[in-house]
Amino acid sequence: MATFDTDVLVLGSGSAGLVAALTAASRGLSVTVLEKTDRLGGTTAMSGAGTWVPANHHAAEAGIEDSVEEALTYIRAAAPEGWAETEDALWRAFVAAAPEMLRFVEDATPLRFALTPEPDPLRTLPGAKLKGRMVSPRALSRWRAGRFAFRIRKSTIPEIFTYHEAVTTDIYHKPYRTALALAPRLAWRWLVNARGKGTALVTGLLRGCLDAGVRIELPARAVELTQDVAGCVTGAVVERGGRRETWLARAGVVIATGGFEWDAALMQRHFPGPVDYLGSPAAHEGDGQRMAEAAGAALAHMDQATIAPSIPVRYQGRVLAQPVPFHTETNAMLVDRTGRRFMNELTFNIGEELDRRDPTTGEPVHLPAWVITDARMLDQVPPVRWATKADPAWARQAPDIAGLATLIGIEPAALEASVARFNTFAISGRDEDFGRPARPDPAAAGDKRRRAGMDPIVQAPFLALPLSRSILGTKGGARTNEHAEVLRPDGSVIPGLFAAGIAMANPIGSRNVGTGTTIGPNMAWGYIAGLRLARRNAGGV
Repeated sequence: MATFDTDVLVLGSGSAGLVAALTAASRGLSVTVLEKTDRLGGTTAMSGAGTWVPANHHAAEAGIEDSVEEALTYIRAAAPEGWAETEDALWRAFVAAAPEMLRFVEDATPLRFALTPEPDPLRTLPGAKLKGRMVSPRALSRWRAGRFAFRIRKSTIPEIFTYHEAVTTDIYHKPYRTALALAPRLAWRWLVNARGKGTALVTGLLRGCLDAGVRIELPARAVELTQDVAGCVTGAVVERGGRRETWLARAGVVIATGGFEWDAALMQRHFPGPVDYLGSPAAHEGDGQRMAEAAGAALAHMDQATIAPSIPVRYQGRVLAQPVPFHTETNAMLVDRTGRRFMNELTFNIGEELDRRDPTTGEPVHLPAWVITDARMLDQVPPVRWATKADPAWARQAPDIAGLATLIGIEPAALEASVARFNTFAISGRDEDFGRPARPDPAAAGDKRRRAGMDPIVQAPFLALPLSRSILGTKGGARTNEHAEVLRPDGSVIPGLFAAGIAMANPIGSRNVGTGTTIGPNMAWGYIAGLRLARRNAGGV
């Protein structure tokens, strides 16, 4: 078996892995990134690259006051009950590292971030801010990634637009008109091979890694961690080119392999019940979680995930999830398996509520869930119309509500009563059940993706669109301390083993604190891991 060596071995090429590699390499360590597939970027490349970073320098330059203390207050107030006991040290580490990470990434790469107009979505909580914590990268030419320019994973969402354009234009409702209005800008991007969103983020991080001397190998799948007699992780066994290799890592190994949503057995165990679509690379099969556990790690938060309302889209021969907030249309309501409306459709952490489990059985209490709407939806949101072609079985259609109920296995009288009650609220201008704003909400005017207000569901044919769960990435894995070091069940550190991103037991689980909760913390944990590796390599503790 061939043997290779490096100071740091990073498993995975998403934002967490690339920031870990960049950070360690910038401090003088030799670093190798191993990517399982033949495409780089993982879920990061497929994302919109909205990035939640509190107390960042762009906000300060815009005159927006923020602090790590306020951010910590907000995270603590938002967290599920009982999480502070195990996660507070990690929250403190994240809010301290995140602003430093963002400045470092801009200094070490061609990436340039800009603020978005979005507020903290849980804006009634202490520590919340009306603006300043959400950033996203500007468009960047893929040529900056050098020989990897066309090895960056494609997305299910159009990368030609930036995240800022997705938020501030009406691209979901008027895609053709929006593209025409932006035509000169988009044409220039085509000419120079520039893209936005996750493509831009991965491109910039790759450029920074290459400039820092990071070695990137693909496809190369780590299948097992190696350990010495004391249990210290010393490297990994890797499958590459049809053979097995041993990679030695003098300073340590970083697991940044993503989630486990493509492993049917793990999903059945941790996410029982219906799942609509997955929105990540099919290679996310829990490799990192299994390797960590085999090395003695404690796993946690395996029931947490990024769950987003999505429509089906064709992607590399499969039907995957494309995040589109169609459930927030004014003529749309959400019902559970009994046909009853069970929440405000504009709830930010809707995925957490969809995934609510029965404490006795562990089974989801609402699923299958459905968005009930009418014929206008297909004209209002063209991506929904396109989705009916991507997966003809997705949308159910009937000339009346009773017929629609029969199609989806719901008692007709229950669904008819729910629609009638929703329509009454829409006409009166007051949602007496869940407090959904029945008139336009000025506080949400900066985000064009969602239309506030309520309209009656009256125009046949009527539609039922599944909203049971679309998972963009699970968020459970190896338990770590505040330095991203992997822990055993007894709380002791496994020397030489680190985890970051959604391969770790993510300290901010399904209950997100901002639209970019996944990407921002992922990058910060990569940064924390890289710093700790450099310190460990220098003989620090």
